[in-house]
Amino acid sequence: MNKDKPLILITNDDGVEAAGIRALTSAVRDLGETVVFAPDGPRSGMSCAVTSIKPLTYKLLSQEAGLTVYSCTGTPADCVKLAVNEILDRTPDMLLSGINHGGNQAVCVHYSGTMGAVLEGCVIGIASLGVSLDNEKSGADFSEAARLGREVAVKVLEKGLPHGTYLNLNVPNVAGRVKGIAVCRQADGRWVREFNIEKDDDGQTLYWLAGDFIDREPIYPDNDTRMLAEGYASLVPCLVDVTDYPFMETLKSWNLS
Repeated sequence: MNKDKPLILITNDDGVEAAGIRALTSAVRDLGETVVFAPDGPRSGMSCAVTSIKPLTYKLLSQEAGLTVYSCTGTPADCVKLAVNEILDRTPDMLLSGINHGGNQAVCVHYSGTMGAVLEGCVIGIASLGVSLDNEKSGADFSEAARLGREVAVKVLEKGLPHGTYLNLNVPNVAGRVKGIAVCRQADGRWVREFNIEKDDDGQTLYWLAGDFIDREPIYPDNDTRMLAEGYASLVPCLVDVTDYPFMETLKSWNLS
């Protein structure tokens, strides 16, 4: 690998053959030496899950000037761990995850395999960015998400990120260009009506994950779900450290033994 160029590691949770990761790779590969190390199939909803009860394997799929592509049997977080610890000749300058086929705004950041990989990269000390398109339909157009992902990636390479901070970029499903990138907060809300219920041929009840997202009041005008609904891409800075520092003082006042 060319050590004179930044090393960029790319992964996802939709699988190495997914259209989103191909679009993201194409958009940023000229920014440095690029390595794709992604699951060999879909791993959506895996969050930060890691594989501990069986071994991992990986496979070299292709190699050309400036771009190497591997598949891995593990989760997105596994891919980051294995690539950094065993495969790459140095720690990446940047980790990109996506483009996810579906949004990862609001509390989805906690469920998402896409963002689980980003969190893992941040824990390791890599400047890390997740990119998602708020469109789950087949044939989704990733071009705008790829353009914006590249724009943010260029800035991340140039300016870096603070220790313990990672970025969550979500792009709305709009025709043409978005209105802009809104730096904003994560929406406070939850999913309701979370399952669609069906019966199989044997009468067994089947529960398919679904649901509707509801913002809690007050609904801040700069939250990510609202920005997406208004046609902006949302960019939320996230922290690895989830300590509630203000509540620490209240907790101390409980005089626990």
